[in-house]
This record gives sequence, structure tokens and C-alpha cells, in this order.
Amino acid sequence: MSKNPANQIRIQGTVAPGFESVKTLYTRNMQTLAERDTQLCVYHQGEKVVDLWASTDANADFSADSLINVFSSGKSLEALAMASLVSKGLLDYQAKVADYWPEFGANGKSDLTVAELMRHEAGLAALNVSIKADDLLTANIKQNKIGRIIEDHGQTFRAGSTREYHAVTRGWIVNEVFRRVDPAGRTIGEFLREDISQPLGVDAFIGVRQEELSRRVKVSVLNMRFQLKESLKPKFLNRKMEHNIFQTLQRLVQIIPAMRRGTGRGAPPPFAGMDRIAFFNEPAIAMGETPSANANCSARGLAKIAAMLAGGGQWEGTRYLTEQAWQALHGDPIEAQMGITATTFTQGGVARFARPEQYNAKLDHALNIGREGFYGWMGLGGSIFQWHPQANIGFGYVPTSLNVLDL
Repeated sequence: MSKNPANQIRIQGTVAPGFESVKTLYTRNMQTLAERDTQLCVYHQGEKVVDLWASTDANADFSADSLINVFSSGKSLEALAMASLVSKGLLDYQAKVADYWPEFGANGKSDLTVAELMRHEAGLAALNVSIKADDLLTANIKQNKIGRIIEDHGQTFRAGSTREYHAVTRGWIVNEVFRRVDPAGRTIGEFLREDISQPLGVDAFIGVRQEELSRRVKVSVLNMRFQLKESLKPKFLNRKMEHNIFQTLQRLVQIIPAMRRGTGRGAPPPFAGMDRIAFFNEPAIAMGETPSANANCSARGLAKIAAMLAGGGQWEGTRYLTEQAWQALHGDPIEAQMGITATTFTQGGVARFARPEQYNAKLDHALNIGREGFYGWMGLGGSIFQWHPQANIGFGYVPTSLNVLDL
């Protein structure tokens, strides 16, 4: 996390007439000291109206085409992959996972539907083994190295709700379903590259290639001690952080207990050898496929894909999803408690943001207000991959500084 003064921030790019206020807000956000490098791209009614990138380090190597891990924003890319199978008439969200992957039904999992899997209701939020990085390479996934682990695993549900955030595991499970249904036996990473990224001309990858590693920019966790210290300042003394100390502590009081509950089962880390978030910077992880937590993208790439989804699944005359599949992806939204907040997920596995009649917690407010009408999700530290069909907006935001308080 950079502590360079605001006058060293390099903000580049363009905004269309009428969207100057977005650049003003973007600049203000870069001055909060909560960001290091960021990209922002927005499409409106099929036109790119915001294309900005910035670095507080005056980093000349950071550009709009840099690749950054967007963590859970990748979940909406895996949802798009599954929707493509629906589009081809090969997948039904209401069918059982075991219909497509019979071995999955072992150990009490035979009744789980695809829709339940996509809504984080599979009972597989944590595995009892750590996955080796090499096993996540595309070739090894096709040898069923991940599939066998999932087949042998039973389900575990928390009291009170079947919905529990599958932060990493949903993508591993979905990838196994996808490659069994895809006529060519491809993985999600191969599908994304061949059927979405290349035709649209965008940078959005699940499993980067050797020649793409040099374009990646490492992520780092925002120092919480620095954040607390800065939040002590009153506004009249030019506090840079958005929240004061009381607001910051209030959010921590809500978030930390839930994070502890999420890791309180004694489950091993998801990856073998993982001891910190910086583990995701390792090339071996980037080259493997963890769709739910390791898509490497640019904001330009995410925003253009989001614009295609906002436009009903088509872009410049090419249809990527049939109208029926697009409707199915966004259909049957169900609200349920998921850890620290209530969430509404569709059968296709994307969140629907709306203003509920009442909020259960302030985090419910933070999750929804300002996002009404959007679909998609976000990622650890603040990445955003969302679209608004009614307003025809595609939105992509990608940071390299990870703030645990960001929603």
C-alpha cells in the first residue's frame, strides 16, 4: 500500500461527455490511500463511456491492459460458462449434478441440483484436503485429479441455512460439471478464452499462459494498522480514509466474527502451502484454474463482457447466449442468509441486487444500496464485475490493493 502524496497519483484514460463526474469520483477514491493501482471501465448502451486507470506509485508499467486477479468476480465468469451450456440445450439448472456427473452423487450428494450448486448451497464450502497447484493445471484437471477429491467428499451444512459461501470450491465443482457437459470436454478456462475472450477481443482469463505472466500485477493486502491509524484523524485534519475510527471498528466487529466462523471447522487451507493472500501471486496458481478465486482480468475485459450481458447476451450482432438462456441465467432469484449478510442468487449463480423491504444489518445496506438492478458479483478487496440490463450498463473495476472492509 502506497503512502505517496496525492500529487504523485497518475490518472490516465478518457471519459465520454456527460460522464466527467465519474472521473471526479474515481480521482477522489484514489486519494483515500486505500488504493494502489486500479482500473475502471464502464459501458452504457453499448458504448464505452469510462476508461480510466491510475497508480499511486506513479507506476509507468501499470496500464489499462495489465492483468489482475479479481478473486470472486470470477464467479460470474463461471456462471456465464454454465449459461452457455444452457444456451446449447445441454444443461438444465433444475437437473441434478449427478445427472451429468454420476460419480458426484456418492457420499450423500445425489440429490443436489445445479441451481443449488450455483446458489452456494452445495454443502461443500470447504474441503478436507488442500489442493496442489499442479493439480489445477488444465491437463491435470482433465485427468480428474480435482474431480476425484470432490467425488469422495461428503456435504456439511451450517445450522440455520443451507447457503454458505463457497469462496473457492464452487469454481472447482462447476468446472468439473462443465467439462463433462461441454461437447469438446473443455474446461471453463478453455471455454472462456476460446468462446468469450477471443471473439470479444478482451483480456479475461482463468488460467493464464506463460507469455501472459509478465502482464500480471501483484495484489497486496491493505495494512489494517495503517487504516486504523488514518481513520483516527477527523475530517477537518484532512483524513484520507472514507470511514472514521468508529465506522471502521463497527465494520470490523461485523466482519471479523463471521470470518472466524467461516474458518472455524478446522479445515485445511484450500491450496497446499498457502499461508497468506500473496500466495495468489504465485505463477503456478495463476496458470491453474480456480474459477471462483483466480480469474486474471482487466477492467476493460470485464466491462465489455458485462456490456454483452447487459445487452441480453449479444454483442455487435453476435449472440453469445440465447434469449432463453439469458433469462434462465437471471431467473428464479432466491434470498437467503449467507454468513454476514443476506444474499439473493439466481439459479444461474449470479447475485441480484435490490432494495429489500428491510435490512437485517448495515452490511445488507452496504451490499445493495447503489446497486439496485445490477446483477453479477464482486471480489476480495473491491473488484466489481456487474451489469444492469434495464439501464444497459456494463461495469468493471479492478484494484491491486485488497481492503477487507470493501464490499
